[in-house]
Amino acid sequence: MKNYLKYLDVITKGIAAFLMIQTLFFKFTASPESVYIFSTLGLEPLGRIGTGVGELIASILILIPRTTWLGALGAIGLMSGAIFFHFTKLGIEVMNDGGQLFIYACLVLLCAGYLLIRNRQAPMALFNKGK
Repeated sequence: MKNYLKYLDVITKGIAAFLMIQTLFFKFTASPESVYIFSTLGLEPLGRIGTGVGELIASILILIPRTTWLGALGAIGLMSGAIFFHFTKLGIEVMNDGGQLFIYACLVLLCAGYLLIRNRQAPMALFNKGK
């Protein structure tokens, strides 16, 4: 059973980090889709760049075993915001993408939630180091 969980950990880390990193190109190069999304939210360009930086940091933290929990927490926050805006201002489908960005946000949220639960003891280890 432990080997199964190790593989599941690697897969969920890979999915979450890959999906967030994949979108960075579009955010940082001001692709029309990204500009449209953040303009609709009234957050262009700072929101687009800031979200990209946040996703980059969360992705890196997820891939480092010691900080997986922190990256997962960041990803949960970022994806919760993305899903919220899909439901309230953007709609599930954005610029005829068939809901792809929404599905990616949901996948990252699920993977990050799993990773946070699996690594829930890690933050406490910081406080118990000297004991």
